[in-house]
Amino acid sequence: MNTTALATLSICTYLASALLIARHAYQNSTQRTPIYLAWIAVWAHILYTVIAFQQNNGFNFSFISTASLISLIVALLLLIATLNKPVEKLGVVIFPVAATMLGLELNLPEKQHLLHTHNWEMNTHILTSIIAFSLLNIAALQAILLAIQDQQLKSHPPKRFIQSLPSLQTMESLLFQMLGTGLFFLTISLISGFIFIDDLFAQHLVHKTVLSIVAWIIFSCLLIGRIRYGWRGQTAIRWTLTGFILLLLAYFGSKLVLEIILHRQ
Repeated sequence: MNTTALATLSICTYLASALLIARHAYQNSTQRTPIYLAWIAVWAHILYTVIAFQQNNGFNFSFISTASLISLIVALLLLIATLNKPVEKLGVVIFPVAATMLGLELNLPEKQHLLHTHNWEMNTHILTSIIAFSLLNIAALQAILLAIQDQQLKSHPPKRFIQSLPSLQTMESLLFQMLGTGLFFLTISLISGFIFIDDLFAQHLVHKTVLSIVAWIIFSCLLIGRIRYGWRGQTAIRWTLTGFILLLLAYFGSKLVLEIILHRQ
């Protein structure tokens, strides 16, 4: 199967879906067509990734390929969430990012960075890490949208896109649901790392470990604060974004410096 054709189909349908979501939000209408297009995009992206995996005899964990995989999982998790939650508006940001990452992976081939350790322990750690990052990525975008909604509702009248969103209470509830699920997978990721990785504090892993632990503490404190003290609004937004930025640095900081800036593995 032609990987270029699959990638092109995925990119086009990602962008078409995002445009339709934005258009429907502006018109304050609800249709399923953008979701159907997004599912086509995700399945084409999955097929592209599977074929690339088979051709390389493993997954290429280079910077752009990893970013493309994570953007795929973020898009997939968002679509699953839309089955019972009103979060499709996040596709305005998530789908173009997924299209961009896939386009970069297709047109900017990198030196392969394959994982040579294939066992269930390492696969558990990697999979839970990626799912945790993807869920908390969606939570961070939800927090940004919540901040914009809160600011816009104070103006008169708010923009149509903001008017099309669920209520602030619903948006906050969705944010904490995503945070709770993301924290669950982040906890499994950290525990599996401590158990299965021989030297988690080795020189090339120490910053990832420390930043991930600090992010875990921040998200845990936020959820405890929500339960015990009713934290919400700007407090929830600031803590969510702070935790996600730390996690972003943990996952991509060294890869960006070594592979893109210094051109080293």
